[in-house]
Amino acid sequence: MTWLVHDGTVLASVERANSVKARTIGLLGRDEIDGALLLEGTKSVHTIGMKFPIDVAFCDDDMRVLRIVTMPKHRVSKIEFGASYAIETTAGRFNHWQIEPGAQLEIRGDVLSASA
Repeated sequence: MTWLVHDGTVLASVERANSVKARTIGLLGRDEIDGALLLEGTKSVHTIGMKFPIDVAFCDDDMRVLRIVTMPKHRVSKIEFGASYAIETTAGRFNHWQIEPGAQLEIRGDVLSASA
């Protein structure tokens, strides 16, 4: 199992979209996500065609949160030029987890690939 961790606390299970196809599909077609989806090499995301709003944390190479945005359905985010990763989860989760810009996140365990 793979986990999203902050200050030693497990926040959620993590899937990884590790191909162009998997990153393009992301959370499309899903009704929800219980954990989080890690997108590598991503500076912008979209919710066009999605069924639910999401939170996105854009992180640098060290997984430090640069910006968090809540995105309604059918939107495209601004480009976050310093980002190397985007972490997507259900809207409101980063607030619930008390994660703000500057927070240091970790990915622990074997990172699972999202199907696609």
